[in-house]
Amino acid sequence: MSEQDIESSKMPLLEHLIELRQRLVWSIGALFVAFLVCYYFKEHIYGFLVQPYADAVAGKEGKRLIYTALHEAFFTYIKVSLFAAFFVSFPVIASQLWMFVAPGLYKHEKKAFLPFLLVTPILFLAGASMVYYFIFPLAWQFFLSFETMGGDGTLAIQLEAKVNEYLSLVMKLILAFGISFQLPVLLTLLARVGLATSQGLKEKRKYAVIGVFVVAAVLTPPDIISQVGLAIPILVLYEVSIYCAKVVEKKREEREAADLAS
Repeated sequence: MSEQDIESSKMPLLEHLIELRQRLVWSIGALFVAFLVCYYFKEHIYGFLVQPYADAVAGKEGKRLIYTALHEAFFTYIKVSLFAAFFVSFPVIASQLWMFVAPGLYKHEKKAFLPFLLVTPILFLAGASMVYYFIFPLAWQFFLSFETMGGDGTLAIQLEAKVNEYLSLVMKLILAFGISFQLPVLLTLLARVGLATSQGLKEKRKYAVIGVFVVAAVLTPPDIISQVGLAIPILVLYEVSIYCAKVVEKKREEREAADLAS
């Protein structure tokens, strides 16, 4: 291979790297701007995340969130702002990812991939909404039920929740539910590339049930409410994934039949 051929083969790679750098700059810039905006509204975001706990302790005197280190509240606001900034900037990040990947895809591949890009945030929001509006109220009531007033010869047991621990738990659960709700996207993509089939998913259903409850036990606090609350939707989504895999297989068969006929 001549030196000219070598140089010409390097150019596409350099162009891809330059393109990648530009997309990363736009994504990081969007995340940074979103972080600044979210930090300005940090108290409102904090209030939204803490509202389920506030509702659970409504009417109980002396309930509060505490912090025990001088820097704890500050870094908690930083984490909350960064957490919210990712959600705000996700459309920009996703669009930059799409603009980087799309030129290398065929027309039919773009049509196949684009719906997954649109469905992903919707499923994530569905998972986040479920844990916020359904799981949190039940889980917080469960944890608060262990408080005791005390009496003769016994000491009262009262919850003094730390602000960073509470918000870390909330953000962890929102991420866990949001990511877990991506199961249909993952399995359908695997079905498209031939790494999974609807029949295979059916045959592995019993193993999936066990695996789902194990994952739910790892990702959630040690209470039955949040564990079952995560496991059941994932199992429902697993059945949805089987249906999506069937649709993908049917379209593939129709496309192959059309190719043979032409």
